[in-house]
This record gives sequence, C-alpha cells and structure tokens, in this order.
Amino acid sequence: MSKNLLIVESPAKAKTIEKILGKNFEVKSCYGHIRDLEKAGMGIDMEKNYKPRYIVPEEKQKVVKDLKAWAKKADEVWLATDEDREGEAISWHLCEVLGLNPKATKRIVFHEITKPAIQDAIQNPRTVDMNLVNAQQARRVLDRIVGFELSPVLWRKISMRNNLSAGRVQSVAVRLIAEREREINAFETQSNFRIEAWFTGKDSNDKSISFKAEGGKYSSSEDAESFLKSCIGARYQVSDIQVKPAKRSPAPPFTTSTLQQEASRKLGYGVSRTMLLAQRLYENGHITYMRTDSVNLSNTALGDITRTVKGMYGEQYHQFRKYKTKNQSAQEAHEAIRPTFMNHTTVNDADAKKLYELIWKRTMACQMADAELERTTAKINISTNHEELTAQGEVLKFDGFLKVYREDRDDDELSDERPSTSSEEGMLPPLIVGQPLTLKEMKAIERFTRPQPRYTEASLVKKLEELGIGRPSTYAPTISTILKRGYVEKRDKESVKRDYRVFILEKDHVKKIVDHENTGAEKSKLFPTDLGLVVTDFLKQYFDDIMDYGFTARIEEEFDEVAEGKMKWNQMIDDFYNPFKKDVEKTIETAERVKGERELGMDPISGKPVIARMGRFGPMVQIGIADENEKPHFAALKKGQSIETITLEEALDLFKLPLTLGEYEAQEVYVNMGRFGPYVKWGEDFISLPRGEDPLEVDMERAIELISQKKEADAPIAMYDGKPVTRGKGRFGPYLKWNDMFINVPRRYNFDALNQKEVNELIEAKVKKEANRYIQHWPDEKISIENGRWGAFIRFGKKMLKLGKKPDDTKYTTEELSSISVDEVKKMIEAQMPDAFTKKAAKKAAGKKAAPKTSKKKKK
Repeated sequence: MSKNLLIVESPAKAKTIEKILGKNFEVKSCYGHIRDLEKAGMGIDMEKNYKPRYIVPEEKQKVVKDLKAWAKKADEVWLATDEDREGEAISWHLCEVLGLNPKATKRIVFHEITKPAIQDAIQNPRTVDMNLVNAQQARRVLDRIVGFELSPVLWRKISMRNNLSAGRVQSVAVRLIAEREREINAFETQSNFRIEAWFTGKDSNDKSISFKAEGGKYSSSEDAESFLKSCIGARYQVSDIQVKPAKRSPAPPFTTSTLQQEASRKLGYGVSRTMLLAQRLYENGHITYMRTDSVNLSNTALGDITRTVKGMYGEQYHQFRKYKTKNQSAQEAHEAIRPTFMNHTTVNDADAKKLYELIWKRTMACQMADAELERTTAKINISTNHEELTAQGEVLKFDGFLKVYREDRDDDELSDERPSTSSEEGMLPPLIVGQPLTLKEMKAIERFTRPQPRYTEASLVKKLEELGIGRPSTYAPTISTILKRGYVEKRDKESVKRDYRVFILEKDHVKKIVDHENTGAEKSKLFPTDLGLVVTDFLKQYFDDIMDYGFTARIEEEFDEVAEGKMKWNQMIDDFYNPFKKDVEKTIETAERVKGERELGMDPISGKPVIARMGRFGPMVQIGIADENEKPHFAALKKGQSIETITLEEALDLFKLPLTLGEYEAQEVYVNMGRFGPYVKWGEDFISLPRGEDPLEVDMERAIELISQKKEADAPIAMYDGKPVTRGKGRFGPYLKWNDMFINVPRRYNFDALNQKEVNELIEAKVKKEANRYIQHWPDEKISIENGRWGAFIRFGKKMLKLGKKPDDTKYTTEELSSISVDEVKKMIEAQMPDAFTKKAAKKAAGKKAAPKTSKKKKK
C-alpha cells in the first residue's frame, strides 16, 4: 500500500491522476456522493436547527467499506473531489464517514487534470472549506423541505394520481415554459407587405450580376399594390452611396451555460449529453473543469493560446484579450472551459470529439483578431414617386477569428417576420452616384409576425442564467427533473401549410399570385404538458414566493452569501421556512380541489356538455356530467393535444374510436387509441400505427397492409426444440422470442441474416443463464428466489425484496433456500409489504367497455 491515499469522485479521473502521481500515491474513487438525506421522512431534524440526518445508501456501503480499508492502511489520506460546492460537500462527507478531521485532512483542488496542475495542487493543499459545504447543505435541505411540504399539497388538491411533486428551481423552470406556451397560443399573427426589387449591374470584370434592394413595409395589400403601380414606367438611379468599415469581435471562452447553448445550436446536443461528454473530457485530462460561470483565462493558458494562434495562422491573426465575468457571483479564481493543451486540436474519443473541437475553436477564436468588414449602403431613387430603395452589401476584408469560429444565434434573436437566415449580406457590384440601373422585377411579399419561439434546453438555461436562477451545477439536473416528472415534454412540431400573397411588377405590369410556405416547424422544443400547466397555476395562486423569479434569484444569492461565510445557513433556512410553512397550512385548509376544467360546448347528438379536464391518468375529455343516473363518456387526449387549445370538433373526434373496419381472415379489425398511441387490433394482435398517422384516416385497405407487415415480421425464422423462433426489435434493441422467452441479440451477430447455428447458440446461452438465475420459482404466485449481483433476493411481481434471516439471525445458505417453502417466502414478503396478499373486501364493478363503432367509410 502506498503511503498516500488520494480520493476522487470518478474512476476515470482516478486512472488519469494515478498516472501523473506515480507510485507514491494510490488513487481511488468514491463514485460521487457517499451519503444522502434519509429517504424515510424528511431526513431533517426540524427541532434541532434543521440538522440533516445523513445515511450511507445500501448501494454505497461496499464503496465506503473499501475506502475505510484503504484509509486504514495509508499513512495519509488526501481529498481531491471536484472544486465546486458539490465536490466540497463530498470531501466533508468522506471525512465524516472515514473518521478524518476536516480541519487537518489535506484537500486539493485543480481546474485541469495535467501534470503541472496536479503537482502544484499537491504542493499547496488546503483543508475542507466548511462555508462551501454549508452552502451545498443549505441548498439540499431547502430543496428537500420544499419538495416534502409541497408534494402532499399537490396530492390533495389536484385530481391526479398521487405521484406529483414540486421543487424550488424546477417549478420556476416549468413556469417559464408554461408562460411562453400561453404567449404563443394567445399570439395574433399580423401581416404586412415588404418591397423587394432585383436589379442588374456590371462587376469589375464587366460581368452582369443581380442584386437586391429593399423598400418600405405596407400594412395592407391595397397600399402595397398601389406602390408597385406607382413604379410603372419608372427610371432607377443610384442617389447616394456610403461605404463604412466595420469590425466583428469574437465571443468570450465558454462557461457552462454558453457551452450548453452552443452545443445545442451547432451539434444538436441536449444539456445532459453536453455535460456527460464534458465530464468525460475533463476526467481524461482534455479540458478544464466544466462547471464554471467564469470567462477568466489563466496567464499560462493565454500564453499557450497565443503561441498556438501565431504558430498556426501568423502574427496578424493574434489579438490579446482579457475577459471579465459580468456575473458578480462568479468566482474569478476559476477558469473558463478550455482545452488543457492548445496544440491538441482533437481527441480520439469518437463520442466527445465534436464537443472538444467546439471548445478548441471557441478558445482559439477568443484570442484572435477582429474580422474586418466593409459595409456598402446604396440608395436608389424611383423617378415616378421619388421614393427610395436601399441595397446593402458586405465585403469581408480580413477574416480574423472567423477563420476558426463563428457563434450561432438563438431563434429569439432572429427577425420576427422571417425564418433564420445568414447574417452575411449579399455582394454588390461597384456602384457610383447617378448610375442608372435596370429593374428585373419588383415584389411586394406578404410576411407574417411570429411569436417568441418555444424554449430549447439551451435557451431555457440561458433564461435561467439571465434571471439569476440556478448555478452551473444545477442546470442539467433541473431540466432532467421536469422532463422526468412529466411537467414538460421535449418533442418536435410539424409545419403547417400557409398561403401568402405576392404582387409582382415586371415589364410595367403588376400581377397578383398566391404562393404557399411551410411554417411553424420546431425541433426538440420544450412543451408544457397539461399537468405542468395545472400545477403551475396552482403553485402561482397559493405559493407566489416560490414561483416568483426575483424571490428564487434572491435565494440563490443567499446561498452565495453562505458560501462566502457572510450568512449562517440555519438562519437562512429559518427565514425561508416560517412564512412558507404558514402558506402550506393555509393552502391545505382553504384551497379548492383543482381539476383544470375547460368547457368546450355541447355534444350535438346527446345535447350534453363536452368538458376537457385533468383526469386521474392524465388529460381527457368527457361528454356529460357524473350523476346518480348516468356516467359520462371519457376519451384520452392524443399526443400533442392540450386541454387549453383543443376544439369541440377535435374533442368529438376522440369519441369516434374504437372504430370497427370489418373482418379480415375471419377476425375483427378495428382501430383505437391506446396508452402508447394509436393502433390497429386484429384478433389478439395489436399493431402500432406509424408516427404521425391519424387513426381516423385508416381504412380497411391500410389496416390489411399493416397486418401483412406484422405477419411477415412475426413469421418464424427458425425452430428450436420443436418450437418456433421469431425475431423483433424492442426498447432495448433486437431480440429473439422462443417459448415465451426473450433473448437479446448482441451486435456481433448479423440480426437480419441469423442462421440456425447462431439461433441455437443464442437460445442455449439464455437457457443456461436462466437456469443459474432461479434458486426457486413459483410462476403462478409470481414469486421467485433469484441469484443477484449482490447475493440472493426475492422477486415478487416486478419488485425486488430482501431475504429475511433465520430465527437465529443468520443468513440462509443457497442449499437452504432451494428447499424453503413458498409460505415461508410469503411471510418474508409480508414483513416488507404488509398488504401484499390482502384481498380487498369489495371490488368496484369494472366499467362497461364501449363497443367499437362501425366505420362509415365506403368499401373499396
């Protein structure tokens, strides 16, 4: 055993650092947090100044046991967890669990995993910073209190299944998405007409080129047409030319949020994927620490970048810059995200290669010269009405930093009236004042205003940062949480066709045409679900502080004050909790139960009201109101539909399902909407409709086509032990099915061309594995005793339960388990799940299922 044990968070980081430190250090990983708040109850002693009750989770007990053994053998233990508050808290938890003194244990931090940085950290150790620990502890405790107190309120006051939960930052993030959605729904599109004229001129080689000039905007088609008519017979002449030099400067190096935004725009990565890849790059020594809100660069880094820029592009491409962070809470001792060695232009890691190259380019560009441009603006006079058109052109005189990198822009930074276009202007021919120009054509094109775009993951991070909500380490988990809870969904929106009018002046004649465009398409945008909208409204009504952007930002500032030692964390929690608890008690006592109802109109057949609302299992519509005599009819909303926007006609369409199409091969065929989307049912087979296909548009011909495809896919590809083997593709990849057993097919096999020998091989391996899986199995009871990774356990249905101990408090051996009775196993199950085998005294009569409606479509 080495004299020194150094503990880090991840095995990849441990491996990289161990190579640097050599034989005097043994580097081990704690695999992230080793302690957490108790799951039973709140895990906080509210009577003892909010003292947290920490436990080592079962999955971390072996890790802790191993760390204790290594620490006992070592002469000295060093802590080298990440340099942020989470990392500091992990170091403190390690001290607590391993019996180390946090005031004496050596704690090292570094911004990059390189030999100079690690050696410098070893030479300059510090101790655990309890202010940072307390800031992390305050966030954890406050968020647990909010979730623990608010969630039961939602269970009691919102008509949904009881798995609702709320969070301090997450609820505010959902509010942002919900408010943007409502702005979009309420937005009233307005149109105007923009004048565009195309002229011809000669370039320096006397070659004829076309260029565009723009005129004013007109709010009505009459005014636009009138303007074009006033240009009939006109002469066009250059009346003024202005040439101005311009410069464009590079963006600063990456922080956590700007990296997430740019990786989303340029690479299409979600926030979690970006952080996962950045973590890997950091742990392998390729980039500096990836959770930072600083744009600062060290002098060593600046020197390295300078040498690389000059060496690759020459002296004229270098321009020294020192960036300062605008965010006052940012720690300037930290650095921006940058490569550790600028001469490494790429990495061998195929998954992380694109992200690394993005970081390298941005870092290079920030120390490169401005791009130099020449902007030309020409005014063109119209002789018949003395109006002017404007032509603009841009010439790049020196590319500077653009040689390496150009920053992209978000949708909301682009024009309201037209789709995203390049920021580069068109080229103009050489023009002189008084020069006559030849008009090819002039158009007045109808354009439409657009609402603000929906948030992407990256633009939501940008907004949260602008509002001062959250910090670099919180953005990714916040977004993951709201998606997982079902308050928000990430999806695409298909475009819709829209007509627009165009007036064209050509050869002294004005004509009108109607063209069309596809508009409204969105990719990977964040949409609030109906559940998210209902919960947001409820929280805004009764917990306005929690949902207030300014209040949430002030809480973040108080965490910063705790981190700086300016505020006691317990006092901060106390100031928050006392008024918050009163709001909770008042809401439970006085708030009405929320259904999120919206009446759409009357059903023309029954004359009963049609209502869209939240049901126990999600958004739905109902015809009629529940009373003693009759129950309403219910239908679930389709994906993409919302309580807030569904129309009466769309709601009534939902009641057309299930729809009987007829019989095929003596079995009934009908279409319906299910939990996982629309499907065709044929006998006992369920066939999902392709994405985007409307079940109401499916006729018998299309259903037979889908059934035939299903039959072909389900046809046996081989036989084994006299039973057929079929194949399919599921959630976890390609598989074989034999004897009700599913067998995953590894990538080394050619799934589309499996032969009998390979099929036998796969099935035999699975049968052997399954034989070793069960110690005992009672299929009818859905109970088994199985071998697991950490020892034997009981499987009851889908639940995994612990095995009880023998009366003498010792563990059962495998031999004893192989002969234990099912009744004894049931007692073990009941000890953990008291109601596992209790039959309900009376079951509610199952609701009568509506018979499929008959299709009225004509048979072909």
